Amino acid sequence: MTTSLGKKLKYHRKDKGYSLDKLAELTNSSKSYIWELENRDARRPSAEKLTKIAQALGVTTDYLLDDKATADEGVLQEAFFRKFNQLEEDDKKRIERMIDDWGKRDGSS
Repeated sequence: MTTSLGKKLKYHRKDKGYSLDKLAELTNSSKSYIWELENRDARRPSAEKLTKIAQALGVTTDYLLDDKATADEGVLQEAFFRKFNQLEEDDKKRIERMIDDWGKRDGSS
């Protein structure tokens, strides 16, 4: 029987269009390790590995580990902002300027 973690991994991997090989590559894992996480209850990833997987899938580790959590907009936004906060300050400023420019183009400003 697949765990909630396994189901979530498989769902988000496929939603992103990632093969087992691609997710393994993005997380410095083996294809067989990712397959085991998706299909076997016995495997439990380390915190470091789980963090890499969550980042690659655009979700949070809390979401992946919580059997009752769903991938609602809040989870996806939290994952985005964690990724954003890890950027260099110059990159953050560039993104902020892009958002401002899009707002001006759409008449939202």
